[in-house]
Amino acid sequence: MNLDRWWRGLGTALSFIAFGIGGLFIGLVVAPLLSVCVRDNERRHYLARCLIQRCFRAFIGLMQVFGVLDYHFDRQERLQRPGLLVLANHPSLIDVIFLLAHMPHADCIVKGRLATNPFTRGPIRAAGYITNGDPEAVLDAARKSLARGSSLVLFPEGTRTTPQRPIKFRRGGANIALRTATDITPVLISCKPTTLTKGEPWYHIPRYKVQLELRVLEDLPINDDNQQPTGQAARQLTRRLSDHFNRELEQFHNERDARTVT
Repeated sequence: MNLDRWWRGLGTALSFIAFGIGGLFIGLVVAPLLSVCVRDNERRHYLARCLIQRCFRAFIGLMQVFGVLDYHFDRQERLQRPGLLVLANHPSLIDVIFLLAHMPHADCIVKGRLATNPFTRGPIRAAGYITNGDPEAVLDAARKSLARGSSLVLFPEGTRTTPQRPIKFRRGGANIALRTATDITPVLISCKPTTLTKGEPWYHIPRYKVQLELRVLEDLPINDDNQQPTGQAARQLTRRLSDHFNRELEQFHNERDARTVT
């Protein structure tokens, strides 16, 4: 392993140690203090999310300082609007960190096992994030979150994208969009070289510095006049979303390859 790769490996380890310590601190110190000092649930969640947003920005900055990665966020100002339903593909473990770091007062739907992880359960509970348990409970929580003006982040694949395979969404995102009558704000994420993908441990350090690129696409309106049953409409919208992301990702890769050649 060359010196640069060794240094990025050390930087990755230190970054994740800092992430873990931050999660424990929020869970063991900040969350109890907020529970005692702030009685209003909505206000408490707002303050916790603001803190998490700043911590995630610091985490990203730490990874940049260590040379672990660089990133570019195209049109991220579009995420400053309230009440967005943000759907994104999921090539890397850290995608959600970049989204929440650049969105004010964002809510998100997280895997249930993260709510029991000692490093993440404290921040999740303090922020009032939604866990993907019962579908009807998730839908109700999503509806309430959007009605409050919060933006909601969801990865419809349900897990991280398998490298070199097409994006394939599940129906959760489409169901929420249709049942809450909310247009979709797609965010396309590309990670090169791939890192922290499904089944890949953190200590598998890429040969080159990771370049993470995020692009906010144009909003996709849902069809409010569709007379089809919700289940059928959700299947059609899910296929439409998967096809849309795959086309956009292919075009994005072609653009990046063209820039590299020139």
